[in-house]
Amino acid sequence: MFAVILFPLATLLPLALIAAGALWDGPWVAAALACMTLLTYLLDQLVAVTLPPAADEGQEFPAADGLCVVLALGHFVTLALVVRELGVSDLGLWAKVGLTLAAGLWLGQVGNATAHELIHRGPRPLHRLGKWMYISLLYGHHTSAHVLIHHRLVATPDDPATAPQGQGFWAYAPRAWIGAFRLGYAAESARLDRVGRAHWHNPYLAYVAGGLLMPVLAVLLGGWPGLVGYLCLVTHAQVQLLLSDYVQHYGLTRRTGPGGKPEPVGPRHSWNAPQWFTGAMMLNAPRHADHHAHPARAFPTLRLEDDGPTLPRSLPAMATLALVPPLWRRVMDRRVQRWQAT
Repeated sequence: MFAVILFPLATLLPLALIAAGALWDGPWVAAALACMTLLTYLLDQLVAVTLPPAADEGQEFPAADGLCVVLALGHFVTLALVVRELGVSDLGLWAKVGLTLAAGLWLGQVGNATAHELIHRGPRPLHRLGKWMYISLLYGHHTSAHVLIHHRLVATPDDPATAPQGQGFWAYAPRAWIGAFRLGYAAESARLDRVGRAHWHNPYLAYVAGGLLMPVLAVLLGGWPGLVGYLCLVTHAQVQLLLSDYVQHYGLTRRTGPGGKPEPVGPRHSWNAPQWFTGAMMLNAPRHADHHAHPARAFPTLRLEDDGPTLPRSLPAMATLALVPPLWRRVMDRRVQRWQAT
């Protein structure tokens, strides 16, 4: 019963505040930004004292797919609304900055988690919905690269989404983006060759065409200022997406077995975060080790792995720390070394 309330509350409350901020300005923008930052951090820290992080672990949530569809529709509506307001409204500068920050955080954390769930779903309509969520953020190639490359090569030097120990986020980000695009395209092309299909079936055509269409729609919604706002939102959201991969696999490597083949993916190859509220807000994505062990498992039933590494703070908090590489390394490198040595 608790899961039925928590997942919609944690994901939809900030979305409602962002929409209110776009429509009515003033304190709603401040409330949306505070909800995505200070409130989530405080709830993780304070409520966990009385509410165990795994209180409903394993409990079914029958409306899981339905919630993902609602969040996906909310993603598109809110993206369009915010782009329009950034372009044609009389919002003040600081209100526009606050709205961009709040919406970018939601798109890159909750929106990303929703799209991630959908691209792992079997039914084609759900998969396509997730794909277009990523395309709307000019990140469509992640649909292919995440499933075909990241899950296969995670925690190896060949995975562009796995940061080696010592690599700062700002050096990692362009390598991860370009590497995922390139390897995802190669994997899709090889797949088409194996099944004997023409390359015009390659989903990268949709990723690129959709990526060209989105800025045009932004101009139609909000003029040239709307395009600038859209690009700011997309950049902010993409940074959140890249931070998520960076934090969840930083420095962890799979040992090489006989014949040079890496060991099977296990709990030791992903950083987990047990905080309850940000976990619910991100659809249990911080329970990352179990996702890699069972990619098709829906978010309400993802488990926390006791024998894997755990982040010292929530995933969003650690992503913020990763923006300052010297501080990040001071906190994380000794933890990486301890896990790699055992």
